Amino acid sequence: MIQATRWPTLLAVAAVVAAVTWIVLDVLVGNGTAPPQVPWLVAAVEVVIAGVVLAMGWAVRQFLRGKRPGLDPIRAARTAVLAKASCYTGALLAGWYGGQALALVTDLAVPGNGGRAGAAAVATGGAVVLAVVGLVVERFCRVPPPDEGAVRGDEAAPDASV
Repeated sequence: MIQATRWPTLLAVAAVVAAVTWIVLDVLVGNGTAPPQVPWLVAAVEVVIAGVVLAMGWAVRQFLRGKRPGLDPIRAARTAVLAKASCYTGALLAGWYGGQALALVTDLAVPGNGGRAGAAAVATGGAVVLAVVGLVVERFCRVPPPDEGAVRGDEAAPDASV
């Protein structure tokens, strides 16, 4: 059984990646290298991916509630794996773009860093959305445990006395 992703783990991943990114960018910029450009389209792509993951998870949720018969179990399993991947991808990207935003905000005297920092901050927001949607869809894909009586085999027999 796959363990559910814990949000503190995702926060730790994002924080470590942000710290490493900030340090590396600080060293590179100190040596005269220009910081990377973050396209504004990045956030849109992250949100679109989050929407696809959410739609797939919603289908699994509806199936588990009996409102959508006939969902392929392989599709449900793939959705659960995609949700977990979205959690970690969102955390990694939040750290990467968050670290860039921090590095750029600390050096706003350089022309163009304000726009770069804004784009990185927006991309960080999109990555956080992706991670949160991954956590939600993971919860959608959780199958409730069977009834304890059914597992032990001592279901109540119908009353035979009339």
